[in-house]
Amino acid sequence: MSSTVYTQIEDGDRVKPRMRGYKMMCCGCHLVHRINFFIVGKHIEFVVHRDNRATAAARRKKRSH
Repeated sequence: MSSTVYTQIEDGDRVKPRMRGYKMMCCGCHLVHRINFFIVGKHIEFVVHRDNRATAAARRKKRSH
């Protein structure tokens, strides 16, 4: 079983995400979202989905530490 490692960033840090399948986790509650970015003309749009499996795995890992 592989373990996903999330990059720790500080408030105000700049991040360069992947265009598809970027995962972001809240440091407090360990809720994980999968984000897909799209360039539309001069704008960037994104679609966010809650990743329940990754959230459950992250919360199990948090409890075990």
